[in-house]
Amino acid sequence: MTGEALSLDEFVSFNLAILVYFLGVRLNKKIPFLRHYNIPEPVSGGLLVAMVALIVFAVLDKEISFSLQSRDYLLYCFFTAIGLNARFTDLAKGGKPLLVLLCLTVGYMLIQNLVGTGIAAAMGLPVGFGLLGGTVSLVGGHGTAIAWGPRLVNDYGVVGAVEIGAATATLGLIAASLLGGPIGNYLIEKKGAKPDPNRPEEAPMIGIETDQEGDTNVTHTGLMRSLLVLNIAIGLGVGLQEALVTGIGLDLPIFVCCLFCGIVLSNTVPLIFKQIEWPAGSRSLAVISDLALGIFLTMSLMSLQLWTIAGLAGPMMLILATQVVVAAVFIIYIVFPMMGRNYNAAVLGSGFAGFALGATPTAIANMTAVTKKYGPSTQAFLILPLVSAFFVDLANAVIILLFLGG
Repeated sequence: MTGEALSLDEFVSFNLAILVYFLGVRLNKKIPFLRHYNIPEPVSGGLLVAMVALIVFAVLDKEISFSLQSRDYLLYCFFTAIGLNARFTDLAKGGKPLLVLLCLTVGYMLIQNLVGTGIAAAMGLPVGFGLLGGTVSLVGGHGTAIAWGPRLVNDYGVVGAVEIGAATATLGLIAASLLGGPIGNYLIEKKGAKPDPNRPEEAPMIGIETDQEGDTNVTHTGLMRSLLVLNIAIGLGVGLQEALVTGIGLDLPIFVCCLFCGIVLSNTVPLIFKQIEWPAGSRSLAVISDLALGIFLTMSLMSLQLWTIAGLAGPMMLILATQVVVAAVFIIYIVFPMMGRNYNAAVLGSGFAGFALGATPTAIANMTAVTKKYGPSTQAFLILPLVSAFFVDLANAVIILLFLGG
């Protein structure tokens, strides 16, 4: 029986996440492997704290839990900032790459489920068990695993599907966090996908590096202006999400609606009110964006309950190990060539690893770590969230039903 839980309130959890982020920064500076392979700082620090919590659970039988109420707002801030930095001209340029990435993603989802169900069938396990090692828990993440778990138990005889799915999603998130950076590094350094030094300078999509913190473009008024515009766009995004659910029953993730509202505002307000100093492309907005993503991902990883993974059976561990290899091969030999074999394709490759095994924020964190080292990639940050956060959820439901036989 589990002992009494040690629950940390929101104030403590939030500020601890900041400390853990700095711990990750320190680890990356001290450990060349982490730095060389672009492991995000939140991953370095967050996983270390999660392992400490695992030791506390194993030794003292005490579960450490964190309050995560602020995580959603941080996620909204980050994706809204991406939307504010987007121009319709950029989106038009991304039309074909967006379609190609969408087709590749759907194809990969089919492969992921074929791998999971194939290994399960070879071991005499039900198809539902294989899907838990496929898009139900990996591309789908914790939410999809929890949503489908009861049906897999009741209709398809997968005992403990909710627990297995949650544990599989947790391990997938860790694998996604550790795989994206090395893949991006390999594609850039070994496959010749370094950014063109003669390409036009791009506006920052993420925060500034440590040695640039004195940049005079970052001011308190710039930060306040950026935060105000972010909050206006977030408010509109929340309202849009509620209107879509009420009006036509379309339940999109709120952060997708916030991203869309950010795009609309940035492509209309500055044209109508030319006297307004709009924050799009500013370093102030980039700093807020990077701060939001950093704390969000740190909170997500340090709160992982690694002891839940201990319940995974041997067959599921085999499926997961195979899925990691398949994802890496698919990215290197299919995604990278199909997306153009260039720098944008390499950044997208690191992001693809993030959502193929984990979640959209993990994908963005992987791309952030790569672009901080090599330079910005506007196209990657615009098209990947649209595919991973919007189209994937719709396609996944159809694909899962297809493998379950309707």
